[in-house]
This record gives sequence, structure tokens and C-alpha cells, in this order.
Amino acid sequence: MRIVQAAGWYLPSSTGGTEVYVSELAKRLRAAGHDVLIAAPEALGHQERTYDEGGFKVYRYPIPPRVTRDEAQGRVVVRGAERFHEWLRRSRPDLVHMHTYVTGLGLAELKVAKSLGAKVIATTHSASLGFTCQRGTMMRWGATLCDGIARPGKCAACELNHRGVARPMALAAALIPPSLGRIGRTIPGQLGTVIGMTDLITHNTNAQREMLDVVDQFVVLTEWARNVLLANGAPPHKVALNRLGVRFPSTPPALRRSIAPVTVAYIGRFDPIKGVTDLARAISMIPRSAPIRFEFHGPVPYRQDMVVLDRLKAVVGPDAWVTFGGELDTGGVRAVLKRVDIMCCPSRVVEGGPTVALEAHAEGVPVVGTDIPGLSEIVQDGINGRLVPVGNSRALAAALRELAADPGIINEWRTKLPRVRTMDDVTRDYLAMYAS
Repeated sequence: MRIVQAAGWYLPSSTGGTEVYVSELAKRLRAAGHDVLIAAPEALGHQERTYDEGGFKVYRYPIPPRVTRDEAQGRVVVRGAERFHEWLRRSRPDLVHMHTYVTGLGLAELKVAKSLGAKVIATTHSASLGFTCQRGTMMRWGATLCDGIARPGKCAACELNHRGVARPMALAAALIPPSLGRIGRTIPGQLGTVIGMTDLITHNTNAQREMLDVVDQFVVLTEWARNVLLANGAPPHKVALNRLGVRFPSTPPALRRSIAPVTVAYIGRFDPIKGVTDLARAISMIPRSAPIRFEFHGPVPYRQDMVVLDRLKAVVGPDAWVTFGGELDTGGVRAVLKRVDIMCCPSRVVEGGPTVALEAHAEGVPVVGTDIPGLSEIVQDGINGRLVPVGNSRALAAALRELAADPGIINEWRTKLPRVRTMDDVTRDYLAMYAS
């Protein structure tokens, strides 16, 4: 079978969880005897190109660094995406598997793949769950877990607030009927965005419905995500659950023992939505004399990442009990996990795993994090880890102080960690889905 794996970003220019997931899936599909091609848009303005990455041919098609409002909202085909459409026609895939919708990879591309007679699978790796959450976090007002039900007024107000509109004004704009909100599409700038937001939410709802009609299967990573889609009217037979898996086998927890000082690690992007600032604030509330140490590891490819990193360093202070490292490859992640006691996942956004929490469990490392899906599906508070309210640095600091005072808790948690799926399990489920 010839299979196209299409993602919104890809290696080596971007190294997030989705890119690693697609790379690992591609390796296993090839080992199972399939011909695998990889494609992704690239907002750099250059010509289309093909390069080798990990033994696979990767096709990159250019889209504009700055897109129009209609392109960003998926109302028209993004300039440059027609090259991907033509590449699909030349490639003649039996199956096209798309991972997360972004500008240049969306409903239009799904339709082209379907028109070629290919089976179409879509996996959502983000909290937007396709076109369900315009804010992209599933956090109401950015602070509390949303019920996930998409409604024009409710979602318009939340998204406008996310874009910097004061809550009273956002709530007022959310009263604009979608039929009148269409006028906003003709008005440039923020005014048009404010007026047209209810229309955009309605457009998203229609796009979600159309997408579910087109795909053969829409794959989610958590039970919570599946329930949200069903609550929004998704056909149950179209929604499949395939939980995340790790890249390496598990280590028996009995081989690990924690003693003071306790070492806590954060591995991930230096992005505020990942809760790194909340963790830094929590660290600043812990006495320097406490028997606990902290490590931050993550890529710093852009200026905004460096700005966040500098802010974290300013919050925690210059003391040597907090160290900062760079991006880690698979070997580097495992090396860190083999020597730390706790993984901290303080995210402010609904996660599919997160992958780093699963990798921690695979190495016998318990997790302290926020009470969000899907972390709350793998961590049982007080049983095999600790969950604290989103954005609550004081609660996080208290949990970490408790572990510093009694590392024996960590050893108890370690014996109750759940079985961790691997990418072999993930691939096996996809192969069954592809063949069904």
C-alpha cells in the first residue's frame, strides 16, 4: 500500500510531538511492507522541495508567510497548496493520513485526497479537535476546562478575549447573530474580526461536519476528546480512539528508587501554554534549603522562545539548584529520565498525552502536573502522581515541597504506574484501521 503521511510541520525544521509521532509511525509502516511518503506545508516563500529525512522522502510545498483572512479561516484554498494537490495526483496514494489541521493542510486537501479514490484518515493532535475549538486550547477564557460544546456566542467571546479584546466587549460582540457577522468578512482589521467572529464559529461548525463526512476515520488520542466530539454530534462510527505511545520499551519500576535531594525535570517547549512560567513561579516559592533540584530542557529556535527562557531564569533566580538545557533527542530524553525522580507537566492546554508524561512512565518516573485531559487519564492524583489546578503555582509548589520532604511517596507512586503503550501498539491499531 502507498501511504501519504501529511503533517502541519515536519523535521528537521520543527521537532514537536506530532513530527516525532509521524516519523516513528512512518518507520513502522515501512517495516510492515508499505511505501510511505511524507508531506508538509512550509511558510517560507521558497519553491517546493523534496529532501531526505530519516530515510524518507519529504515533500514540502510553499505557502505564503502572510495569508489572507479567508485563507487563514479555510474559506479558500491557500496559495501554494495547489502544488500539494498536484503532488498527490502524481503520487497516486492508496491512503492519505493527515495529522492536525493548519493553514495549508485542511478540508480542501482532504477533499482532493478523497477525490483521487484514496482512503482518508485524519488524526487530531491538538486541543482544537479539528475545527471544534477556535482558541485551540479547550480552556474557557484560557483558565478553566471547557465543556467542549461549540456554540457561536460562547466560542466567539472566548476567542475574541484570547485575541486581546476585553471580556465585556467580547461578550457584547458574541451577541451578534452569525447572519449579521458575515459583514465582518468585508471589513479589514480587528473591527472586522470582532464583528465576524460568530460567523467564523458557525463556519467552523459546518467545516467540522463536512470533514467528518469526508474522512473514513477521525482519530483522537484521549477518551475525553472522543466524548467531546460525540457531544458535538460527530457520528460515533467515524470517531476512533488510538492513544499515544512511546518510542522505547518500558523500564521495570522496581529498578528505580528515589532519595533526597529529589530531582524534578521539565522537558518541552518554552511556551507559556505549556505552563513553564507557572512551574518557575512554584520553584520561587520553595526554600532554597529544601532537598530538591530542578531541570528545564527544551528547544529555543525563535526569539520568542528565548524571551520566555530569560523570563524563567529571572523568576527562579541565579541559584545552581535550577539548571537549563537545550533540545533533547530520543537518547537525551531517556538519559534525563533515567536519573530524575519526577517529571513535571504543568500545561495550560488540553493535551493528547502529553508524550513526555508517557515517556516518563515508561522509564518508571511519576508525573506531577495539571488536572487536564489527557494527563488526568494516565495520572491518578495521590495514587501514582499528583494533579493540581491549572495555573495554580501555589498548589504546584506545595506538591513539590511535599515530595522533597518525603521522597518515599515517589517510590510508592512508582509501583502503581500504568502500562505504557508503544508506537508499535499505535501502528498496529492504524494498520487494522487502514485495512478495515
